[in-house]
Amino acid sequence: MTKNNFLHTARTTQNKKLSALLLCAGTLLLPTSLIAGELTQFEANYDILRKGENHGQGVRTLKKLADNSYQVSYHSDIEWMIFSDSRKETSNFTFSDKKVTPVSYSMIRTGTGPDKEYTLQFDHTKKIVNSSESKYPIECEWSEQFQDSISYQVQVREELKMGKTSFSYQLVDKKGNCREYNFEVVGKETISLPIGNIEAIKVKRLYDNDKRQALAWFAPEMDYMLVRMWKGEKGVEQFEVQLKSFTVTSPVALPEEVKNEITPE
Repeated sequence: MTKNNFLHTARTTQNKKLSALLLCAGTLLLPTSLIAGELTQFEANYDILRKGENHGQGVRTLKKLADNSYQVSYHSDIEWMIFSDSRKETSNFTFSDKKVTPVSYSMIRTGTGPDKEYTLQFDHTKKIVNSSESKYPIECEWSEQFQDSISYQVQVREELKMGKTSFSYQLVDKKGNCREYNFEVVGKETISLPIGNIEAIKVKRLYDNDKRQALAWFAPEMDYMLVRMWKGEKGVEQFEVQLKSFTVTSPVALPEEVKNEITPE
């Protein structure tokens, strides 16, 4: 082999490896759901505000358990004057064909007032929902569209990805009551958060009356992550939640051709 040919071959091999490394680096920046059709595993941290003042912190995580099984949890700690509240909600669910199906839900609450702890079990074989608060199954007609108090938020993200502008869920709430949650997309907004300016889709919960208001903002550039939430009653703010940090925790599987390019012979 001549010197020129040798140098050309060496540069070509080096360029291929560099391209593969750049592809790898770019892949690591993408949510897993955009790569493999799975849910993005993440940890998101929030500030909990009231009238602009910080009164607590919240942490939302989503992780894969096995195959199409996932767990989403939300843990919040709030201190306001003499009031304190610490609670953790956890939902185990399956995810298939863009549909979230809850399997179990639990809530643990401590702080000012009586402590609370209870669980819900969704028995898809017997088509009943069991609550730790009752010896008998919850008395409501079974629905394959059931969601629990936090699994529905994962489903909302999937609906937004599909371009839907209105959606409804049969939700079994924290007290074991069957309720219908209805939402509609209001529009898009650029909002200012601790992590910077984010373009988000604004979603409104529809109530039977105008006494209560609930708004949520989801960021398409962050795999439709919930980045802000606001709740009020009779126009008076109850609390606001703002995203302050977000970390993708999913491992990224590289294509074989990339592996071959970056693995030394």
